[in-house]
Amino acid sequence: MTPRRPYMVRAVYDWLVDNQLTPHLVVDAEQPGCELPWEFVQDGQIVLNIAPTAVGQLQLGNDRIEFSARFSGKPHRVWVPMAAVMALYARENGAGTIFEDEVFDSSATPPAEAAETEEKRQPNKKSGSHLTLIK
Repeated sequence: MTPRRPYMVRAVYDWLVDNQLTPHLVVDAEQPGCELPWEFVQDGQIVLNIAPTAVGQLQLGNDRIEFSARFSGKPHRVWVPMAAVMALYARENGAGTIFEDEVFDSSATPPAEAAETEEKRQPNKKSGSHLTLIK
């Protein structure tokens, strides 16, 4: 059976954003595979603001959460294995959920440092949406 956590994270995130609340993600930084701004980790945990206005390129996948954000003005790529997600709640009122332990596939690994960037993409390679803007 597939884990519930990825589905619950997406549902709670959407619910919080739809209600104009600020979603905060609590991460167990001691889980393997985390790519975090380590200088902000306290007591093995970090709380991340994942509001649409605070992060870029947010991806709530089945095996991970990843996004780019600035911490003290410095850009960081954040990669959180789904197993490291402890809670998702609203900053304003604490509404959200705490996740129970689940078994996850440990084959998910963060992207390599030398991962392909936008500048390295082939110019002929088609990317983006298949949709066309009609005015």
